[in-house]
Amino acid sequence: MLSLLATYSWQEVRHHAWRSATAVLAVMLGVALAFSVHLINASALDEFAAAARSAGGQPDLELRSARGALPEALYARVATDAQVAVASPVLELQTLATTATGSRTSVRVLGIDALVAGAIAPTLVPAVTGQGDRLAILAPDTVFLNTAAQAVLPPDRLRLQAGMQLREVRVAGTSNAGGGPLLVMDIAAAQDLFGRAGQLTRIDVRLQPGVVRSAWLQRVALPQDVQAAEPGDAGQRVSQLSRAYRVNLTVLALVALFTGAFLVFSVLALSVARRAQQLALLGVLGLTARQRLHLVLAESAVLGALGSALGVGVGTALAAAALSLLGGDLGGGYFPGVRPQLQWSGAAAAGYGLLGVVAAMVGGWLPARHAAGLPLAQTLKGLGTSLPRGRRHALGWIALLAAGVLALLPPVAGIPLAAYLSVGLLLVGGISVLPAAVGALYDRIAPLVAHRLLPLLAVERARRVRESAAVAVSGVVAALSLAVALTVMVASFRQSVTDWLDVLLPADLYLRTSISTGAADTAFLTPQLVQSVSQLPGVARVATQRVRSLPLDPARPAVVLLARSMEDTAGSLPLVGDALPVPAGQVPVYVSEAMVDLYGARRGQPLPLLRNALGDHTFFVAGVWRDYVRQTGAIVIAQSDYLRLTGDTRVNDLQLWLAPGASAEEVQARVRERVARATGNPNLVELASASEVRGASLRIFDRSFAVTYWLQAVAIGIGLFGVAASFSAQVLARRKEFGLLQHLGLTRRQILAVVAGEGAAWTLIGALAGLALGLGVAVVLVHVVNPQSFHWTMDLLLPWARLLALCAAVIVAGTVTAWLAGRAAAGRDAVLAVKEDW
Repeated sequence: MLSLLATYSWQEVRHHAWRSATAVLAVMLGVALAFSVHLINASALDEFAAAARSAGGQPDLELRSARGALPEALYARVATDAQVAVASPVLELQTLATTATGSRTSVRVLGIDALVAGAIAPTLVPAVTGQGDRLAILAPDTVFLNTAAQAVLPPDRLRLQAGMQLREVRVAGTSNAGGGPLLVMDIAAAQDLFGRAGQLTRIDVRLQPGVVRSAWLQRVALPQDVQAAEPGDAGQRVSQLSRAYRVNLTVLALVALFTGAFLVFSVLALSVARRAQQLALLGVLGLTARQRLHLVLAESAVLGALGSALGVGVGTALAAAALSLLGGDLGGGYFPGVRPQLQWSGAAAAGYGLLGVVAAMVGGWLPARHAAGLPLAQTLKGLGTSLPRGRRHALGWIALLAAGVLALLPPVAGIPLAAYLSVGLLLVGGISVLPAAVGALYDRIAPLVAHRLLPLLAVERARRVRESAAVAVSGVVAALSLAVALTVMVASFRQSVTDWLDVLLPADLYLRTSISTGAADTAFLTPQLVQSVSQLPGVARVATQRVRSLPLDPARPAVVLLARSMEDTAGSLPLVGDALPVPAGQVPVYVSEAMVDLYGARRGQPLPLLRNALGDHTFFVAGVWRDYVRQTGAIVIAQSDYLRLTGDTRVNDLQLWLAPGASAEEVQARVRERVARATGNPNLVELASASEVRGASLRIFDRSFAVTYWLQAVAIGIGLFGVAASFSAQVLARRKEFGLLQHLGLTRRQILAVVAGEGAAWTLIGALAGLALGLGVAVVLVHVVNPQSFHWTMDLLLPWARLLALCAAVIVAGTVTAWLAGRAAAGRDAVLAVKEDW
């Protein structure tokens, strides 16, 4: 009997392959996207963690300062401690190097003491090339390149940027450290090259066997600004930073899989309704209700297995292509410079494949229940073969209510799990009440067309077989809801970013010295050069900005400090709410929304975390602002306060306002000429107009959301393909009905008009339901998921033109599909099919 079931199930899958391909495609899409995101992230994280281990070794503790630099005196104290086995000083810098083509690229420089670093990080110890001097590691202006650096930098001599100067260094060998471009050199040489005499970035400490880390830290009583981090914190910080981005990508993929489950439901529900008499005959021949249920579930499992197998293969190919083209960066900039190899996991492939099969079987559960509960005698007579009529939709309304409650809950471990469940319940609940919505709509339309035959036939069928209509359009409702939600979310985000740029880009020209925040301490402008630029003809006013990283918490990525002019706070920052007056004797700061979520910074309250970084002062949070760049948090402080507290006169960015009538091109040329006169190289800075900066930012935004745009198109395509499959199946099953209508006097053209009208009627309700559900999902994405995931807010924007175009495309496609399917069924064979009942 089991072999009979398997054979019969396979024959049915083959018979309906052209319709089942829709469900298989949807399952494949969901599995492929989810699996590819997993592979890309796992490969990038593995490579990053391996690079961090090779560059940092395996110490028991890493000592760092919240101020950014450790004094060498602390190293002497730690190294001579009796409970310390090895202490390795490290100067870690990010700077810019000139490539063989003359362009600048970001590189990391590690200054180490080769005599002790080998005991903690042996892969960092350089290897001298050929017959070179074995003591070259101790030589000044000498570096050793890792594999990534060798691929982009000259092999013998290269130039590194220090301030506004390019310093030439000699390449003496290689290093086995992994990760992005890395240069290893003697720590004393690095201090001299970059003007960091007496400064360290970190101290790697390995304790004597048996020494407890917490007890040692308590005994040595480190200075207040010194942080002790675990050696694995670097990988953990990046993992946490990228987690929200990859979780959102995975959820989008699972929503596609969710759509596939609805398409499986649609295909199997219509298939069971069409084969009801065959299933009843099998029941009379001895097939039990349980076996009929297993039969339909086996069909859904076959669909899921086919989609999952294809999805795993396609996902692997997508991941390999992404790693090759993007370097595992996921489009979000979380793994710069990392070029990982694909880390394929059989366990993960099996897990995601099983997820696709489960989704398909969930979609096939209700049709299987219907097949098991068929009344055999009535079904054999042609009665009771339609889809089950739902009379109660209480569960659907409960799901919608629960979705609203879940959207109000906070995130769990930084992930908006409740919000994701809210999105799922919105879709499930909305589609569950769809039959009631179909009936309610067409009960009101029916009286309007009561005296017009063809519209009456189309509307009455939609009313009388509302369950069939709901099944037919459930897939497109799910797909359209996803497309509408993503359209609204992306449009809202893009408009919010555009408005944000308008506030942050008030000047005419912008100059920056570094292409990354990490290099801001090594690539900077001197006060003399800033003064010289401000006096150029055509320049009316100049404002400066200092960019600096602050490691406030060793378990989290560094926060960015921006010291800038704050004469007009409301006009220069996109504040959320108004700025507060500052109490006397306190230093005002303005924190990004991420600081509120991650560090508990509150408007109107002090921020004691800054004391370790900027000195023992009371810092008052005078306002909160939106920042769509730095997900880890940013703090703005007035430049005058920063100079008074730190004495740091370095400048990283310039804003230039032009004099009336001045030419932007001429001013740019004068600035480059002045930079060349002061540094000998005009290309040590980047200049751009406000429109160029805005355009580049929006291009980066569009590139980051390219996957989302593609997913929208695919979701709509799959949904329309599902409608085509459903309509075609139902129309072909109604050949006798069409034959009877022709016997009653309707022409073939009129029958096709009725079928097209039914298609329009069904897809109209599907489009309206998809639009309503999509807007509900968009509200959750914009106001809940994004703030909880990325710690920023945005304004909701409804692009009605695009949304109505999406709905219109669905309605037109559904109508055309129904008309084309009707042409195949309303021919000469339809008249002859009536004889089957005579």
